[in-house]
Amino acid sequence: MTPCARNIRPFKVQSMVSGEIPYDIEVIAENLYIPWAIALSDEGRLYVTERSGAVRVIEDGILQEQPLITFQIPFVSRGEGGLMGIALDPDFAQNHYLYVMSSYLEGNQVYNRVIRLLEENNQAVIDRVLLDKIPAGQFHNGGRIKVGPDRKLYITTGDADVSELAQDFNSMAGKILRINLDGTIPEDNPFAGSPVYSIGFRNSQGLAWNTENMLYATDHGPIAHDEVNHILPGANYGWPLVQGDESSAELEIQKPLIQSGEDTWAPSGIAYINQGPWQGKLLVAALRGEQLLVLSLNEDGTEVEKIESVLQNEYGRLREVIQAEDGSIYLTTSNRDGRGYLNQNDDKIIRFVPKN
Repeated sequence: MTPCARNIRPFKVQSMVSGEIPYDIEVIAENLYIPWAIALSDEGRLYVTERSGAVRVIEDGILQEQPLITFQIPFVSRGEGGLMGIALDPDFAQNHYLYVMSSYLEGNQVYNRVIRLLEENNQAVIDRVLLDKIPAGQFHNGGRIKVGPDRKLYITTGDADVSELAQDFNSMAGKILRINLDGTIPEDNPFAGSPVYSIGFRNSQGLAWNTENMLYATDHGPIAHDEVNHILPGANYGWPLVQGDESSAELEIQKPLIQSGEDTWAPSGIAYINQGPWQGKLLVAALRGEQLLVLSLNEDGTEVEKIESVLQNEYGRLREVIQAEDGSIYLTTSNRDGRGYLNQNDDKIIRFVPKN
């Protein structure tokens, strides 16, 4: 491992006080158990996963009492595993398909899998397992899933605490995966017959596209050196051979868009804002950093020009961030995951509404 010249210049994160935030902030749901991900329907319903195994629904601003589905054995919520990412089918209004990533126990081994659910009459059932036997562990499960602009399903996976798997092309661990919505492998994937889209991640938990269809992803460093990456098909992001902006003499490594240096962010969800006061910015929800990072990008989206911090130490650990069609922004706290300090009525869903 040979460090390169530090050509990714360090940034001082600037804090924005509440009066400077161009959004009104409100709490729309409370007393959730580790709300991991949010998906939004065209009708404005919020579908929220709780890591303990339930999919909850918020409709007309009200958290529905009964879950859409509660996963049962062999489902398991252990350590950082459980029910994680969620995405809605692009044709959800017609076919009522949802996609989730969850952990399950087989013998003494825990795995992750991607499942298609079918919703009917405010209940959901498992329709099909799309991708199975993804390595899982007590730590580093990744877990974010999103439907891309190309109508393909993208999945982030962690290295399952076995770092060498991130460089193993025969393993789905430590990767960003890409499959068709029926679970088949796209013909234009970079590695023929494989769901692997890019490699070399430690614990990636965020995916977002900008208006030019550039894909960004977050990744946790081992100690600090957390990353926001611009994702290219077939590219290698280095873990565990390198971290942060280091280089390798043996492999061509794609360097991060930005990395945290000696600070720790523990970045999870990420969202590109395409309208409103923060149009053109990337938002990153930070767990250990307990803040929302606001990244200002250059014109072509390939460089970070400024980083600002919002909500630092106000709501605790932040897990998800997503933008709605009306320009409002939703975040989830993650203070019941055993690593944070509980605030009253945690966990919460927070909404940013653009100020008039």
